[in-house]
Amino acid sequence: MKILGISAYYHDSAAAIVEDGKVLFAAQEERFSRIKNDASFPGKAIEYCLNESGFSYDDIDLIAFYDKPFLKFERLLETYYAFAPKGFKSFAMAMPLWLKEKLFIKQFIRRKIKEFGALNSKSIPIHFSEHHLSHAASAFYTSPFRKSAFLTIDGVGEWATTSYGVACGQKGIQVLGELHFPDSLGLFYSSFTYFLGFEVNSGEYKMMGLAPYGNYKSKRVERFKNIIKNNLVDIKPDGSIKLNKKFFEYPVGLRMVNPKKWERLFGFKKRLPEEKLEQIHADFALAAQKVLEEILIKLITFVKQETGENFLCLAGGVALNCVANSVLFNQKVFEDFYVQPASGDAGGALGAALASAYIGQELPFDGLKEPFNVYLGPKFSNLDIERLLRKHKCNYQYFENKEHLIKATTQYITNKKVVGWFQGRTEFGPRALGNRSILADASDLDMQYTLNMKIKFREGFRPFAPVVCEEDYDKYFEKGKASYYMLFTSLVKESLRTELPENFKEFSLEEKRKVKKSELPAITHIDFSARVQVVKKELNPMLWSLIQSYKKITGVGVLINTSFNVKDEPIVNTPEDAYLCFIKSGMDVLVLENYLIVK
Repeated sequence: MKILGISAYYHDSAAAIVEDGKVLFAAQEERFSRIKNDASFPGKAIEYCLNESGFSYDDIDLIAFYDKPFLKFERLLETYYAFAPKGFKSFAMAMPLWLKEKLFIKQFIRRKIKEFGALNSKSIPIHFSEHHLSHAASAFYTSPFRKSAFLTIDGVGEWATTSYGVACGQKGIQVLGELHFPDSLGLFYSSFTYFLGFEVNSGEYKMMGLAPYGNYKSKRVERFKNIIKNNLVDIKPDGSIKLNKKFFEYPVGLRMVNPKKWERLFGFKKRLPEEKLEQIHADFALAAQKVLEEILIKLITFVKQETGENFLCLAGGVALNCVANSVLFNQKVFEDFYVQPASGDAGGALGAALASAYIGQELPFDGLKEPFNVYLGPKFSNLDIERLLRKHKCNYQYFENKEHLIKATTQYITNKKVVGWFQGRTEFGPRALGNRSILADASDLDMQYTLNMKIKFREGFRPFAPVVCEEDYDKYFEKGKASYYMLFTSLVKESLRTELPENFKEFSLEEKRKVKKSELPAITHIDFSARVQVVKKELNPMLWSLIQSYKKITGVGVLINTSFNVKDEPIVNTPEDAYLCFIKSGMDVLVLENYLIVK
């Protein structure tokens, strides 16, 4: 059974191909269109999946779409009706696209695949999965568990904003409960992102990274937390929430909140996007993060009580909050849990296809024996790269032997050079996990600032992730959840930390950033945490070998791994993308498969 999964029209459009329950290929439309978080119909991603699999449209047995447009449209109409006459401008802007395209997605898909060459476009069945079922399926059917509880949390699907239940390899997925729009934990968190001047649906990472700069247990943070819980959100014992609608405008407005109401409530002005970040912004972010974590702890405790399961699968945009994930893991409510690496809407394409494969065809699932392989996107041959090098008249070195390439690359990193690393297939999901990565020395105090300012062109406070070989994790980090997908944080080993100045809390954000916090200063965040990627040799042998080579020379088995892109651009996909990013940024070296270019 060959199934094409599609997600589109909110953000992170994507396509995936699943055959007999096995994920073959998956890709996000943004990687091809070069529009970050591209929400358009994923025509290029679909074309890639089909070409790579060798299937034509007429080979596809079923097309699975990740949500139900009619249910979503119903929610839209009912919400506008309930809040009328408020929101008419937003309603008037939304309707043309719905009436032209979104509401008739089945016909639109059939028309598109006919344009792309399908001979029998009308005969291919199209199934519509519920949004949160797609999330749940994406997590459970890529997990190591035969049976588990699941919890999905995001902004909103059709009506559901949170769902939980039990997933079983023999019986499918049973939803036991849902929280409905407009009460949404994802949109609650995004409202704080908006007030801090970051972009909704992409700036949540920034807020999460800013939060540790807040002064823990300070009166201001406690005051903000109390204001949030007393005025914005009513938190129930089971983790469900009720938002105070007079402070939120997202149900019918063109913005998340009314800034003036929030300014009166919290006592400071909404930050403009390019405005300098101050301590009050960090304290505000920390308060919001802590309230989020408090709600999530109540949620997973309730899910454990209701399901009695030992394992938990997490998906939805909120599951990409790696700080919260680590807090939940450390609660030990469940024996173990798995987070879908592409937890956002891109993963919905994968989930819709997997739900149709396993639930629709009653295919049994026993849990994956090996970690889920996220390297599902395009790869390129040496011939492709040679064309690029000739086009741009590049001077380069070619390495027939990969070991020699690794040694040469290691030498550059050891000499404090920043390397663009392009190998194999593009990762599926928001993280670069060693195939489309920028790699650098984690022991260099200035490297974090250099990468942010001269290469990524982004805010100086943003932390960078370390990558370490699986067998060396315990040498550098305290016991925690070792993640192949950069979805949890771990504390840097206490023996590697440096003592902070006595008056550290009084420093400005920039002064705090500059203080050396450990022997691995470029990856150690202000609270001694790091978003660690653990590399398994069998999953990524090239990256594993490079880290081992670096360790042999320097004695340090940790590198910086950040995504191969600059601010406001998607992660690079093709050799051309990589070369252009290399040229316009401060990177020193570019490695394209067997080819090495020095700037």
